[in-house]
Amino acid sequence: MLHCDGITLSVPGRVLCRDLTFTVEPGQLWAVLGVNGSGKTTLIHALSGLARCDDGAVLLNGSALESGDSRRRAREIGVLLQQEEADFWGSVLEYVLLGRFPHTQSWFGWGSEDEEAALAALAAVGMTGFARRRYATLSGGERQRARIAQILAQGPRLYLLDEPLQHLDLRHQTAALALFQQLAVERGKAVMMVLHDTLWPGRYCSHALLMHDDGTARAGPAREVLDRAVLERLYGCPLQEFAQGAGRYFLPDV
Repeated sequence: MLHCDGITLSVPGRVLCRDLTFTVEPGQLWAVLGVNGSGKTTLIHALSGLARCDDGAVLLNGSALESGDSRRRAREIGVLLQQEEADFWGSVLEYVLLGRFPHTQSWFGWGSEDEEAALAALAAVGMTGFARRRYATLSGGERQRARIAQILAQGPRLYLLDEPLQHLDLRHQTAALALFQQLAVERGKAVMMVLHDTLWPGRYCSHALLMHDDGTARAGPAREVLDRAVLERLYGCPLQEFAQGAGRYFLPDV
């Protein structure tokens, strides 16, 4: 579905990754891990078409990512950005309905199917009772859940999520991760998410991409990539590894 062919990303004075190649397929749930400033957000921007690579190519369904119109691309790729700059003064339902823009058939507003999709998305994140509330009155965690609902309402085939767990309490973190896993495993979507916590990737993710601060990266199945010694080098701190069922958990050894 999404293929990165030898991409290189950089910021002024520093290369973030060199000659990175990997493929994200439907049914896969990817974790992107790395220390602050290692290039995780820049990668999400490049994969979504919001930034250009210095070298290499990003292909969507075999074609260059930048080919085709943006509306069609928005039906394929949904992006949850780490930061949202603009304020929104409408209701929570109106905010979630913005995710339906790639699917609208009329310039005169949303159809009943759009509202149904938005309400179903709010239900999926446990916010059915928030539909008529003003978005501006929500807490940070509630806003994050509404942002997740917006991308769910968009209904893309590929979800690119930059720190989707930020502001969420433990209960809502696990609920969000279970939802993303369901999107991949049960609905055949492709999901790629930036995470900072080593507790979750070995439990929920099928694949992982590790971005080191020297410009190297490693991508592959989680059972091969998520190694304690490798993660200790990545984060520069000792970790403990715990196994439970088919999952593995990594915690700082402090």
